[in-house]
Amino acid sequence: MRLSPDEMIFWQHGFLKLNATIVFTWGLMLVLAVGSKLITRKLSTGLERSRWQNLLEIVVTGIEKQIEDVGLRHPEKYIGFLGTLFLFVALGSLCTVIPGYEPPTGSLSTTAALALSVFVAVPLFGIEDQGMGGYLKSYVEPTFIMLPFNVISELSRTLALAVRLFGNMMSGVMIIGILLTITPFIFPIVMTVLGLLTGMVQAYIFSILAAVYIAAATRTRKPKPEPAPKT
Repeated sequence: MRLSPDEMIFWQHGFLKLNATIVFTWGLMLVLAVGSKLITRKLSTGLERSRWQNLLEIVVTGIEKQIEDVGLRHPEKYIGFLGTLFLFVALGSLCTVIPGYEPPTGSLSTTAALALSVFVAVPLFGIEDQGMGGYLKSYVEPTFIMLPFNVISELSRTLALAVRLFGNMMSGVMIIGILLTITPFIFPIVMTVLGLLTGMVQAYIFSILAAVYIAAATRTRKPKPEPAPKT
């Protein structure tokens, strides 16, 4: 039994390796890119719309609503990044029904890359919203003593994102693999369906946590309603 798709080698020359993690990761990105191109090539603003456009609008609207509920006031600004994270992890989980496929999120290298993308995106969005000085100032609030603790917090939550996603995705694949060797096929099928649900939950949690970190960096707050003028 493979503990990680990294162990599935398709081609090797010296220290260069082409493993399942690389192949499946680029395969997922290709499917997302081609799929988005095909779905959005004939968008309509009229009353009659295709089923694909209706599905696309439902997904986009749902993601925007979740981003806004986290506290980000302009979800359209962040949906490109957060929506892509969600769709990548979710699609990677849904494809587990394909024989021979292993989700790239079962590799620590993939989950680390996803966590690093969040690690880079958080200060970028924070600097864009507050400016360089305003964002760096948040590291020494409420006092300069908090600087090392805030830096450690940034690094530790990035590590936690990677390990959490890796552990949850890998454990599901391992459990299904073990059940296939010791039990009939019916029970592993049920576990596979449960694994698909778990993968969708992990995609949701990962993208929501990324949105929460970005919201903390941008310090966005919903504007308070102005008091009515006294008569």
